[in-house]
Amino acid sequence: LTKMLHRSLGADTFRGFWRYWNPIWGYYLGRYVNVPLRRVMPAAPALIATFVVSGAIHDAAIFAATGSPTFLFVPWFTVLGLMVVVSSGLGLRYGFQAWPVRAVINVSLVAGALGIVTIG
Repeated sequence: LTKMLHRSLGADTFRGFWRYWNPIWGYYLGRYVNVPLRRVMPAAPALIATFVVSGAIHDAAIFAATGSPTFLFVPWFTVLGLMVVVSSGLGLRYGFQAWPVRAVINVSLVAGALGIVTIG
């Protein structure tokens, strides 16, 4: 867990952050959601749709655990997927920064997306 957190938080791109964040979950999303979607649509929309599916599964898990419907993760993960696509498209990299700065950038991007969804 410590290695996973260190690697993901210190990633030099936002895409890299997600690649390392939860490798087991990412493997299954990649294999069973992203790869099939990429057969029928371009990579960027497939990636965003994969984030949407992940958000729906998170919302469903909250509903199963609490019995109360929530609609937080789908919009939040949609924004995160858009941020991954846009930051990758722009070639945004921050590997030249020290690890703590990269961690702050990555956490700020995740929190910023949450702020967009909950405040906006």
